[in-house]
Amino acid sequence: MKVIDHIRQANKPLISFEILPPLKGKTINSIFDHLDPLMEFKPSFINVTYHRSEHVFKKKADGTFDKVEVRKRPGTVGICAAIMNHYKVDAVPHLICGGFNKRETEDALIDLNFIGVDNVLVLRGDAAKNETVFEPEPAGNRYALDLLKQVLNLNNGIYLEEDIRDGFRTKFCIGVAGYPEKHFEAPNLQSDLQYLKAKVDAGAEYVVTQMFFDNQKYFEFVKRCREAGIEIPIIPGLKPITNKKQLSVIPRTFHVDIPTDLSNEIMKAKTDADVEQIGTEWLLLQSKELKAANVPVLHYYTLGKPKVIWNAVKELV
Repeated sequence: MKVIDHIRQANKPLISFEILPPLKGKTINSIFDHLDPLMEFKPSFINVTYHRSEHVFKKKADGTFDKVEVRKRPGTVGICAAIMNHYKVDAVPHLICGGFNKRETEDALIDLNFIGVDNVLVLRGDAAKNETVFEPEPAGNRYALDLLKQVLNLNNGIYLEEDIRDGFRTKFCIGVAGYPEKHFEAPNLQSDLQYLKAKVDAGAEYVVTQMFFDNQKYFEFVKRCREAGIEIPIIPGLKPITNKKQLSVIPRTFHVDIPTDLSNEIMKAKTDADVEQIGTEWLLLQSKELKAANVPVLHYYTLGKPKVIWNAVKELV
């Protein structure tokens, strides 16, 4: 079932989760152990992130180094199939530009269609760790808009091989990312909204936001989107803070602000357990306010912390 149909048929805010594929060497049981407690809340869909390969240097016996390409978190397509089979819940794989050429992307989309996936979230993705700015793969998509158009082409039966006539038309529902505090590469929020509007005009059906810790930033973002003519559902993305280190890591990595009240409370905490409690309470307050505002979905970035998410969400349902 498509995400947009879940939203249209709902009479209250839905629940959804986002997970990371396990590190290579782990089994699907690590995903099931992660999700089992959260299934109590009957999520409408579960997002599964996609990760590009990295280049690492491995030392050889003669003292020289080999440059080796490694994907530390493979398995997104397989995990989606496992989730749908095991839990009978829709899975939403992320698709990214970085690390994939267009043919690899098309093949992944065909695989997803074969296993019954109806939804994708298209993202440009981050620059490689050895790059200062994002560089696409040769013959790859440079922007999320380009990737979105490739998915739309398959929805229209247009494949990369020009000799394919009357190709099967996929039916992917396409989500895109939104940034209440703007994408860090955009000069200002207005220009960022113009890029988002272009994706909506091209065919995006819903938006999932970057995490935020101040609900007013989400509400203002929605207001500005509506003023810009962006009318599709805007799903808030939520994440708890669970340790003091995140006070610097989250702003640096995700380019979002942490409210003074929250950071002050965390700085006074003596243990990570105290921080986790503060983060859980803050997440619950955010969730209650957003639920009262009748947002379409409460989307939780679990990122290895299902217990914290469980402790907050159990107070909502």
